[in-house]
Amino acid sequence: QVQLVESGGGLVQPGGSLRLSCVASGSWFRITAMAWHRQAPGKERELVATITTGVNTNTNYATSVKGRFTISRDNAKNTVYLQMNSLKPEDTAVYFCNVMGTADWRQPLRNYWGQGTQVTVSS
Repeated sequence: QVQLVESGGGLVQPGGSLRLSCVASGSWFRITAMAWHRQAPGKERELVATITTGVNTNTNYATSVKGRFTISRDNAKNTVYLQMNSLKPEDTAVYFCNVMGTADWRQPLRNYWGQGTQVTVSS
């Protein structure tokens, strides 16, 4: 059985930093991309950053986090990270890890989601 386990959330003051981690545990056949999404109270879930897992790594960021957040991954550990710097109160949300992959070569790729980790930016 495969699952995503996030960690690293918490309370931080404006201007501070946090690093989120997400381990894609279990036996994966293939992972093509990893991403972070977030959902603030009363708002829809939004894409924060994505990273591909191939030889040529491609990353993309939401405009609101570009230049402040950095997504990275360790393929050997099936882990994706989100380094968040210069945090703002509007970054407060539950952050979800997302993986596009499959655990069974007979099955198509699909989205997997973690349970989420709370990030609160407040003084």
